Amino acid sequence: MPQTGAAGVESWPGRARAGRSASHLSQSSLPATGRRTEDGAGVKHASNYQDHAEHNGAGATIAATATALPAHELTRESVHYYLDRVFPLQGVRLEAMQAIVENSQIERRFCIHPVEFIVEPRPLDELSRDYIENSVALGQQVAEKCLKRAGCGPRDVDLLITVSCTGFMIPSLDAHLINRMGFRCDVRRLPVTELGCAAGASALSRAREFLRAFPGGNVLVISVEIPSLTFQRRDISQANLISSILFGDGAAAALVSGNGATGPRLLDTRSYTFPDSLQAMGFDLKTSGFHIVLSRDVPDLIRGKIKEIVTSFLGSHGLKQEEMAAFVLHPGGQKLLHYIEEELGLPRELTQPSWDVLRRYGNLSSASVLFVLHEWLASGKLAPGDYGLLAAFGPGFTAEMLLARWS
Repeated sequence: MPQTGAAGVESWPGRARAGRSASHLSQSSLPATGRRTEDGAGVKHASNYQDHAEHNGAGATIAATATALPAHELTRESVHYYLDRVFPLQGVRLEAMQAIVENSQIERRFCIHPVEFIVEPRPLDELSRDYIENSVALGQQVAEKCLKRAGCGPRDVDLLITVSCTGFMIPSLDAHLINRMGFRCDVRRLPVTELGCAAGASALSRAREFLRAFPGGNVLVISVEIPSLTFQRRDISQANLISSILFGDGAAAALVSGNGATGPRLLDTRSYTFPDSLQAMGFDLKTSGFHIVLSRDVPDLIRGKIKEIVTSFLGSHGLKQEEMAAFVLHPGGQKLLHYIEEELGLPRELTQPSWDVLRRYGNLSSASVLFVLHEWLASGKLAPGDYGLLAAFGPGFTAEMLLARWS
């Protein structure tokens, strides 16, 4: 079972290789305490990229994951209550929106503030400060928990990838965490801000590519999303109404290791950008903040192509979808998940963690697929040799996929 710490943080350790050694680390490269963390099975660190002999063939394995949630819970009942009190909806349209809430499959979400505070308009500069403060806090929580479960510390990380689309900050989140957590000064940084819900999957892909170039390294992926800060009370467009029903705040992290840890090993990745789909999803930045762009055609876009792109991707490895033991799917909404299941002919047991995340947390944007991955690791249902397909979808409109095999 996942372990829960303070402030709603959950983590799951990848079965990382025991017996790690820090003999190749200089004393100056150790954490300030002079000691490596002893919690978790451990991920070895190769500080010298030129010395690859020990690590050749280790690949890129997800050694640990963690999730974090803010303190305030928003239930389905609360959404029913506030919907017509916040938005000027009446008659048939109000009834239709209440039906969408009821059929969303979302029982609760989490937010950084109470709903009474969220629904009141605030100036953009105040929202931006709020985003920075809470992103740093959630990002540090989830990063510390993930590293602890992987059995390593900040100084063992060679590339730090941070992803978010629900706010904007320069310097980016990774720079803040380097100063607060004690990452090495030469850690490489990759902040990603414009890939939306696909960014968590894309970050794992970039981690794999980095470890192919620099075998033996470690990559920490951190996703922090705070969509409650994009709430627009005066916008009664269908996209904004759906957004207010669907999205929740949260953070997730994954430690991707090239040091022979056990867990899902990332074998390959693929991106597919749907032609002429720029208007399917995104944000418009206006004086009042972020306004969501969300076409009602998104589930149909995926429905029309998912079979083809999955078959092509797996076929390039001589595999069929029937050989997948897990589909780690971004829970963009109940209709999207239903359509993917129908088009691929998937039994519910292969997608259940996606439904569980949707029900308990809503759509967490880029963090969602990492939450689902966390659920799969926590379930213990996958054995060495099992294959899994991870997929997420975001603005562009783009599908990001990864093929993994459990070790």
